[in-house]
Amino acid sequence: MTLTLEDRAAGCLVGAAVGDALGGPVEGWTPDQILERHGGRVTGVVGPWYEDWRTARPIAPYHKGDGHVTDDTLMCHALVRVYEKVRDHLDAYAVADHLVPDLMGTPRWIPELEAEALPLHRVFLAEKWIVARLHYGHVDPREAGSGNIVNCGAAMYMAPVGVVNAGDPRAAYAEALDVAGAHQSSYGREAAGVFAAAVAAAFTPGATVDTVVSAALSLAKDGTRDAIEAVVEVAAGHRDFESALGPLRAAVAPYDSVGPNYRRPSMDARRPSRLHAIEELPVALGMLVVGGGRYEASVLGAVNYGRDCDSIATMAGAVAGALGGSAAVPAAWAKTVAEASRLDLHAPAEALAAVAREVFALDRARRDAHESAFTALAAAP
Repeated sequence: MTLTLEDRAAGCLVGAAVGDALGGPVEGWTPDQILERHGGRVTGVVGPWYEDWRTARPIAPYHKGDGHVTDDTLMCHALVRVYEKVRDHLDAYAVADHLVPDLMGTPRWIPELEAEALPLHRVFLAEKWIVARLHYGHVDPREAGSGNIVNCGAAMYMAPVGVVNAGDPRAAYAEALDVAGAHQSSYGREAAGVFAAAVAAAFTPGATVDTVVSAALSLAKDGTRDAIEAVVEVAAGHRDFESALGPLRAAVAPYDSVGPNYRRPSMDARRPSRLHAIEELPVALGMLVVGGGRYEASVLGAVNYGRDCDSIATMAGAVAGALGGSAAVPAAWAKTVAEASRLDLHAPAEALAAVAREVFALDRARRDAHESAFTALAAAP
């Protein structure tokens, strides 16, 4: 049975949120540390790493775990709200005109703070950069991402761009690059484009992990392409994530500028480069290959990889959910995450699917107008 646009959108966005919530409590740790802390691999929703989560890490006093989504999902849902307002393709100016006011002007329930607060108060410094540059610095939105640390901050919430461009990876790539220009540069911006393309490819009827990876490789540039190619080549030799954890890290290490100790980045970490790539996207695609595109296998592989695993699981969950539809995401996980985070995980997907249909109608009218104009030009004597 062919999955509908709405079903794939639900699988994508709900799948991303669930992956985010599962990965949040073990973010920043190694597979060995995760194994020791939890007495085995993470197989579902778990509690916070530290019981005294409010004070254990003062720089990040967040309740990660117990089904709470992180800033990955908060930013994704914020981008959906921008699409709901614009109801057309987005660009960097839409970030300035709509996303920034959303982050700094409307209090929302923040699961990790267990309180209503401005989303700006929760997002990471690399996301606060958007507000600093666009609202206070009045920088050209198309260039505002230059100078920010290069990380996965833009890529982690680009799934909605893929949904709006469902079935058209090239268009998703181009739109995400424009949107992400307000946030990131270099390989951080590139990853945003490639991730959106992978999501769009996953919406194509008959799509598989192989076709998604092929679409990503056909568009990716420089170190991002090389990293994806290296990781998926290694991933193809594994059928369970346990055996793949070390090999996938080894495959991406030459391209990852953060270094072996995730909490102590190397001196050249997160700087612009044509040789490097963010770690999260190649590993997410690699875990999809290892898991054969199955949601649980792909997401749990991403979660137990550690390091920036909430973002890795967000990306793997978005693509696996788009491939398999809403039924691919375990209902018990989705229910737990929705209730714990006090979020309706399905409403953003429903709203975005409606916008995608409207945008497609606009695109078709624009294509018809272009065809008519070009036909007249070509026929002119």
